[in-house]
Amino acid sequence: MAKLLNKGTIMDPRYAAAACLLGLSLSLPAQADALPQIEIADMSIEDLANIQITSVSKKPERLAAAAASVFVITADDIRRSGAVNIPEALRLAPNLQVAQNNGTTYAISARGMNGSNNSAPNKLLVMIDGRSVYAPLFSGVFWEVQDVVLEDIERIEVISGPGGTLWGVNAVNGVINITTRNAADTQNSLLSLRAGTRGSDSAFRQGGSAGGWAWRAYGKYQDVRQTELVSGADVDDARHLAQLGFRADRTQGADRFTVQGTGYRGRAEQPLPGSLSVQGISLALGPISSTGANLTAAWTHALDDGSELALQGYIDYSKRDVIPTYAESLTIADLQFQHSLAASGAHRLVWGANYRHSWDEVSNGPLFVFLPAKLGQTWASLFAQDEIALAETVRLTLGARAERNDYTGNEWLPTLRLAWTPSAAHSFWSGLSRTARAPSRLDVDTYLPAQPPFLLNGGAQVRAEVARVLELGYRGQPHKDLSFSVTAFHHDYNDLRTQEIVSFDPPQLVFSNQMEGKASGIEMWGSYQAAPWWRLNAGFMALHQRFTLKPGSTDEAGPGSARKDPSHTAQLRSSFSLAQDKDFDLMLRKVGALANPAVPSYTAVDARLAWRPRRDVELSLLGKNLNGSHAEYGPLATRTQVARSFGVKLVWQN
Repeated sequence: MAKLLNKGTIMDPRYAAAACLLGLSLSLPAQADALPQIEIADMSIEDLANIQITSVSKKPERLAAAAASVFVITADDIRRSGAVNIPEALRLAPNLQVAQNNGTTYAISARGMNGSNNSAPNKLLVMIDGRSVYAPLFSGVFWEVQDVVLEDIERIEVISGPGGTLWGVNAVNGVINITTRNAADTQNSLLSLRAGTRGSDSAFRQGGSAGGWAWRAYGKYQDVRQTELVSGADVDDARHLAQLGFRADRTQGADRFTVQGTGYRGRAEQPLPGSLSVQGISLALGPISSTGANLTAAWTHALDDGSELALQGYIDYSKRDVIPTYAESLTIADLQFQHSLAASGAHRLVWGANYRHSWDEVSNGPLFVFLPAKLGQTWASLFAQDEIALAETVRLTLGARAERNDYTGNEWLPTLRLAWTPSAAHSFWSGLSRTARAPSRLDVDTYLPAQPPFLLNGGAQVRAEVARVLELGYRGQPHKDLSFSVTAFHHDYNDLRTQEIVSFDPPQLVFSNQMEGKASGIEMWGSYQAAPWWRLNAGFMALHQRFTLKPGSTDEAGPGSARKDPSHTAQLRSSFSLAQDKDFDLMLRKVGALANPAVPSYTAVDARLAWRPRRDVELSLLGKNLNGSHAEYGPLATRTQVARSFGVKLVWQN
């Protein structure tokens, strides 16, 4: 039963497989509609409650009226936070758990499940302007290659909770929808330069118009320096990313058109010290190289009766070479159609369809293989959702999606939501949903090592992981200077992934679905305008998870997944407008301890001081983790310190 792994250490086969999958997960991440442009910086708390969002119902609606736990990160929030990338901007959302594993990888999730049973986080759907960035290889996100010019982000809508009815499988615990500005709102030149103790970045953007089209083109380069282990030893996890892109928008009568594209090339060093070894095979780890390009086109047409048609298609190509474990080239083609009907009596219906196909080719290494090496996959779905006005202040939402995938066949994703809005200042809502995560290639097609006899034999019979979710929420604004939101939730999981021993001699594992679990908690946040020049934002999340094995399961490590998430997180942001040309921002984050593997709780303090000597120039001083370095996530052997850092940033816009 025992096998050799790394310098002769004797290990249970399950942990040998886990160690090799850890090597894979280190090379993986630690896992809309056009709306009017608004100057968020000048908005009151009352105005913020009326921001139009689209992610909850796939149609514009007021944030205050949304029957879901949704937090909006505004453009001004991002600017004043001093965030240097998308994961750092996502730390602003109290309903997300964001942890940095090393200089390359992040673990990001909602309501727990931030990496379970040797897998990167895989229950969160992430989109950039409606283009899904999830990877079919493992159902997660390569965060280090997801980038935009931060000054071009209009808003980030973060939904915690199920979104499968509108967005499909994988939207189990949340949806992140990053929306960039219409090109008509960026008709200027921009230059952004940042230099700091932990890295630097630069970006340019030029906007213009021609032939009835508004357009912008941009370029960005980011360099991240290496980090250190808890022991103080250097870790070779530096990375850099270069990116070019464009966007063009046109409005002609009842039609709106958008075309946008991105190309990137990056390199990241692998942070695991030394080499990875299994069953006598030992190879030194090399760098990860990533290249990719995507092109998206969208059309929206307003009908005379008040209905709206929307069509969006995109093609996304990526190539990732992870020395020496594997290399993957992936092409995804996606087509989405939506029809939003005008209100008819008490009903307001939206329906649509989605077709998605991927072509995937993996060049396998000697440690593990994906079989077959070449694979085409198809996802097809239909959805409909009806919002019914039961009374002037009561709305019932019924919806369902039928989705088919190649691994598990048909998945049924229904939802029922009820909202009561007794006044413009108060809204109560509840939701009951069923959602699912379809298996990925990692679940079904992984074999370890690369040649028989296999220690891990894939999981040909793996089923979808299912969650049934109950939510109760309140959103209120009892005073023009105060607003807050509270949501209680309970997730009932079934068919969670496990590693089962099917043979002891020779030792052999297979992926299965022999675990169930429950997660309950509360998430809340609020804003208070303490003075015309001072705004406070606070957030808190408490979470309790418990996973149990089904009868006959041999995966003793599986229930430990519940200890990979903090039991609580809290944050406080204080934003001062010291004068018309000066801002000062402080952010305090408190994150509870992790138990598996053990990571101490930590407190982080960030600060930003900005000065605008001219209308078109902003100079800011940035400080991150001012109270000292700390670890956030990951196994002890590869866990790095998130260090104290300082930087300066210059932004010029004409």
